[in-house]
Formats: sequence, C-alpha cells, structure tokens
Amino acid sequence: MSPILSPFLRQCTQSPDNIAFVEEDLSLTYAEFQTQIHKISTALKNKQIQTQCIAIALDRGILAASCIYSVLYAGGIYLPLDMKTPATRLSFIINDAQPAFIIGLGEPPTWLENSALWLDINELLQSDAQILSPVPVQTDSLAAILYTSGSTGNPKGIALSHQALSNFSTWASQTFELNPQDRIASLAPFHFDLSIFDLFSSLAVGASVYFIPAKFSFSPSRLTIWLSENKISTWYTVPSLLSFIALKGALDSTDLSHLKRLLFAGEVFPTDYLIKLANLLPEVELYNLYGPTETNVCCYWAVKREQLDPQQSIPIGQAAANAQLSIDALTGELQVQSLNNFSGYWQQGKLQPVEQTRYATGDKVSLNTQGEYCYHGRLDRMLKCSGYRVEPAEIEHCINQLAGIAQCAVVGIKDSTSGQRPAALVVLNAGASLGDTIKPLRQLLPAYMQPYKFLSVNTLPVLSNGKTDYQTIESLFKT
Repeated sequence: MSPILSPFLRQCTQSPDNIAFVEEDLSLTYAEFQTQIHKISTALKNKQIQTQCIAIALDRGILAASCIYSVLYAGGIYLPLDMKTPATRLSFIINDAQPAFIIGLGEPPTWLENSALWLDINELLQSDAQILSPVPVQTDSLAAILYTSGSTGNPKGIALSHQALSNFSTWASQTFELNPQDRIASLAPFHFDLSIFDLFSSLAVGASVYFIPAKFSFSPSRLTIWLSENKISTWYTVPSLLSFIALKGALDSTDLSHLKRLLFAGEVFPTDYLIKLANLLPEVELYNLYGPTETNVCCYWAVKREQLDPQQSIPIGQAAANAQLSIDALTGELQVQSLNNFSGYWQQGKLQPVEQTRYATGDKVSLNTQGEYCYHGRLDRMLKCSGYRVEPAEIEHCINQLAGIAQCAVVGIKDSTSGQRPAALVVLNAGASLGDTIKPLRQLLPAYMQPYKFLSVNTLPVLSNGKTDYQTIESLFKT
C-alpha cells in the first residue's frame, strides 16, 4: 500500500467521525471524505488510469483534495493545475505533461485542445461507490508532479515519489507534534509544495484542515479574525503574508489563544518583521522551513527569539527529515541527499530521472558559530516572489514574444514584504509604445510573475565579454 495513504486510512478506521475538511459552510468527516474518495476512484479505476498522470483543474478546496486522494488511491499520479495562471501557460503544461485525463468542474474550458481528456467532477461523484482497496504501488513510484517556473523559458514538472511525500509528511507531523485536536489552516494552492503538509501531514494524525477563504488573503485583519473564530492551532504559509499580518492584522486585539505554531517557507522572512510577529505572538512557536521543490523541506529552524537581530538574516537551521547536507567547498552551494528528493523532471509525458543522489540547490549557504545553516542567496538568477520560485528566463521568454519588443532583461528587486519582485528592462522597436506593448503580458504570465516595473532603454547594458550586465540593470531600478 502507498506509504502516503496508509496513515490516512488508519485514521478513517480509528476516528471516522473526526472532521477532515472544512470549507466555508461545508465540512466532511473522515468517513464522508473516504466515501467521496471511493466514488471518484471507482470511476477512475474503470478508466484504468493506474500509473498514469491525471491533471486536476480545480481550485484549492475539498473537491480538489478528494481528487488528489482518489488519484493516489487508483494508483495514478496527481498533477494540480494553477487555475489562476493564463490559458497559454496551462496549455503548455497540458501539452508537456500529457495527462491521461483532466478532472475539472462543468464543461471543458476553451483553452483545452482535446476535450476528450476532460472529466467533470460532478459526474465522477455520481458513480456508485465501491469499497476498494488502494492500488498497490512501490515506494519509488511517482505520486505527484508539481510544475514550477523553468530556466529554459517554460514551466518544468518536478516529479515526486510516494516515498518523498511520505518521508516529509511523517517528519512534519512528528516534529511539530500534530494531533487529532489540531485545526490546520490551509491557504497554499495545491501546485505549491507547502500544500503537502496541509494535505498529508494533517490527515495522517486525524487533524482537521480548514481552507482559508481566498478573499481573506487580501485583508489581514479579517484573516486574523477568521483564525480566531475557527480556533486554528497550526498554519504553514509564506513570510510575506505573515509580515502583512504582523503590520496590519490587529494581532494585539485579536484572540489567538488557540494558535500553537506558525510555519513559514518559500522566501526570506525580513528579520524586523519576524521580530514584530514574535513579540505580538509570544506564546506561539515559530519555525523557518527551507528547501526548493526538488527537496521539499531539507532544513528548518525553530525560531529562537533571543537570537533575532534586525541587522542579521535568520538561519535556515539544521537538517530536516533526516537529510544529509553538505556545502561545496568552492562555491558554497548547499547540496542535499534526502528521501524527500524528487525523482526527476517530467517532460513530454515521461520521467527524466536524476542520476545523482545529491541535489545541488543553487543556493549559497554557510554555517554559523551555533552550527546552523545560513542562507546567502542564489548562485544563479532564480527569484523567490511571494513564496513562488520564478525563473527570470521564463518572464524574458514571454516578453520577447510581444510585438514591439527588441530585447529585454529581467531582474529581481528586493521587497520588504514579498522577498523579491521581478522588474523588466526593455528595448522597444521603433515606434512602439511601452504601455501598449506590455498589455498582452497579463494573458501570458500568472500575477506573481508579472514585472512590477518596466524601464525602456535604447540598448541593454553589457559586460566586456558581451554578456548582459545584470548588476547594472539592478542598479537602474534602485535609483
């Protein structure tokens, strides 16, 4: 049986009446959730989807969670789609991933070239549920494919095994001492690796997952009220949102006495904002989790309030999930060997396996006097924007497709709350207007990849070897 499903099924037997999920006014017990899984997986099994990739075109919520568990139950590989991303990007992912089917809601979307792939979730839920056992899988069989921004100019699929998901899930539930009384707030979209904690660590211990309404992510005071009203005990999210809450979430006047722990990852947490959060929530345990999607979490640091210094970045801490860490002596690059590590990249409908057991993160690190790992930025051009990994090359690829663009270069500019934000320097063709030229970009890139600022120049600055001078470009946006 899948190691990622076994703990959940045990909870279904031990505590079937515990609440598994809450979304707005809808809630499902573990028994009800399992029945929903049986319905969907029965329909999928009839379509013989074993070992095949199944895309899920549903927003974060109970239906999408049901599909994810059902795909795993039927022996398939789940591929969560970001339904807020532009249609062109979704089309690329579908053409690259080549899923056997796509589960969505209602009629097939207009961007889908082959409507025969589409399965309406409402029709799947009308299936007569059979009491099925999960399809047996090997621990190294693939369980999930998460698409992230790619350095080649296109998204790339990171393939994760059952073992990788289970190793992280088990470590997290044990390390943070989750139990059946915990209420876990969930805001991470399912294509984001933070969601693995929400989906699997929580249900492995019989806890309840509460989906935060998306509208509250733009209103910090309403969000903290929601956390209070729902007696949330645990939340795993990104530093930019916690910084927002520390500044404008009315934490000093909101009862968060049920909140035990806050976990954060995806970007650097500005130390001054973390100090403010730590002071406003003195009884809450805070944890900094670090790791690219390829390794999930490979480092973590239990925040030591007495160690926080506004003049210094916070550590990423010690090895997580039994990872073996090393630092390249020449470059300072962090290398990771872990059961969490990905199996390879998913391209053109198949796995391109990795040959090396250690994954080179591309991040520069060092050890401090306490023996804790400290992060010193990227060795390449990759950005972290609101917790998302963003490759400037993908943004440049889209901008260069626009009529009126002769050349462009994208850099990351530090932002006090969201880590980094992309900015674009462009060379326009003769007669082109910057405003008119960049309008179509909204249809090509998701919101977190949209450059927040554009500058137009006659030529891009270059180094003596003819390569683009990104350091000079960054300075142009700081003046």
